[in-house]
Parts: sequence; C-alpha cells; structure tokens
Amino acid sequence: MAKGVKPRVKVPKTASAGETITIKTLISHKMESGQRKDSDGNAIPRSIINRFTADFNGENVIDVTLEPAISTNPYFQFDSVVPESGDFKFTWYDDDGSVYEETKSIKVG
Repeated sequence: MAKGVKPRVKVPKTASAGETITIKTLISHKMESGQRKDSDGNAIPRSIINRFTADFNGENVIDVTLEPAISTNPYFQFDSVVPESGDFKFTWYDDDGSVYEETKSIKVG
C-alpha cells in the first residue's frame, strides 16, 4: 500500500434479510489532478484514485469512475440491499497501478 493511503469502511455488522443498509467509505489519498505545478514550474504528475468498486458475495453493487476533479480523500456513501449473510469487498484503483482493498462481513439474522 502506498504511503499514507488508507481505506476506511463502515458497514453494519448485522441486518435483516432484504434490508437496505447504508455503507460509508473513505480513502485517504492526496488526489493530485496533474494540473498544478511545483515551485520550479514543473507539472506535478496526476495521481488519483481512478475507480472504486464494491461487491457483495461476488456480485457488483457499485462501480464508479473518478476523474481528476474529485476531492482529496474521496468519500462515498451508498445504499445496498442485503439478501443474505456475506462479505462486501471494496476496491480502489490508483493511477500508479496500486490496488487497495477492504472486506467487511455482515450477518443476516
């Protein structure tokens, strides 16, 4: 994992079958757009999280393409229906080829 890049995810630990839950994610990332220059006038290379996905038990829930105008430390909040117990897998893709993953389990009772 690149220095200073840390994903955080909040998923309820339990839910009822068919319940809609709210999921919150945040990844600490500087999100350099490639439009700024350093103190010597050289362009600072683009370095952003360019894609975010979330899957539940292998089925895609959300797939977002990010552009350079996205803010530092991208935050997503979205709803998902939970049909059964299982795992949410969250994946962030970085311009430099790095992939950051986090998995959270939820129990349906």
